[in-house]
Amino acid sequence: MWSDEFTGPAGSRVDSTDWRYDLGDGCPNVCGWGNNEKEYYTSDTANIQLNGQGQLQIVARAAPPGLSCYYGPCRYTSAKITTRDKAPVSPGRVEARIKLAAGQGLWPAFWLLGTNIGTVGWPACGEMDIMENRGSQPTTTSSAVHGPGYSGNTPFAHAYAPVARDSFHVYAVEWNDQSIRFFVDGNEHYSVSRADVARYGNWVFNQPYFVILNFAVGGNFDQDPQSDAIFPATMLVDYLRVYKPGP
Repeated sequence: MWSDEFTGPAGSRVDSTDWRYDLGDGCPNVCGWGNNEKEYYTSDTANIQLNGQGQLQIVARAAPPGLSCYYGPCRYTSAKITTRDKAPVSPGRVEARIKLAAGQGLWPAFWLLGTNIGTVGWPACGEMDIMENRGSQPTTTSSAVHGPGYSGNTPFAHAYAPVARDSFHVYAVEWNDQSIRFFVDGNEHYSVSRADVARYGNWVFNQPYFVILNFAVGGNFDQDPQSDAIFPATMLVDYLRVYKPGP
């Protein structure tokens, strides 16, 4: 259906036709983005840009002096982009080729949220976490499904290991009106059926979603960094591709 190969000169910004930036620390709506995260998202090229090698780089850094967050002086800056209100994706397949960084407290993620989040809120909009990584466990990634009655500490989560450190891997989800399937490098490692979900709540995945790529720091998922020596830390995205089902 569409793709972003992230081609362009080093220092270029992402295509505004498809992407928008989420900025700040989540305040005043949900400070810490709902997870007690410690990063402040920016659109600065120091945090997010095309690297001139056909890749998007998102860099988490120690924050400069003078930047305020909900918890006091900001400790970190990073970046988050989404296709919300730009390029929704329908049931089919979404994949990205990503290289991760290691370090306690790093939290790179590739995920989807329902486009109706503005009217029904979370978790009623539904969420599919295609890839999340705890920086303290650099060879393991996980996938999860959240929705009404199965959110937060969801029963639908699965870790995948080993993922070779310092290498690119292709993370993908395929979904339709009966199932959601997660893949790493073409290997299906987890699936959730509509019947599974029905034990907890409504199936909310027959609708458009939007894509999110972000590099969080700290918070509930992997706790806060124990040392700033891990910064700057870089998440590289080689491409994003969106497919619809064939005949």
